[in-house]
Amino acid sequence: MSKICQITGKRAMVGNNVSHSNRKTKRKFNVNLFRKKFFWVEEDVWISLNVSAAGLRTINKVGLDAALKTAAGKGYLNA
Repeated sequence: MSKICQITGKRAMVGNNVSHSNRKTKRKFNVNLFRKKFFWVEEDVWISLNVSAAGLRTINKVGLDAALKTAAGKGYLNA
């Protein structure tokens, strides 16, 4: 399972751990991902998505159908 949100397209970022003495080592900023099941009313089926917290807010704001259409248009869905 790759760590990419299927609604917003968010993925892990790379940055630095900075110590008190200002030494820098590479680290990863992972996405706040959840494996959620949604009931898609238009298709009358349950679907399972890897969704970030921001993706959940997007689904709550615009609805599941609109969020899936925009994600498919941008190529975020791998189905």
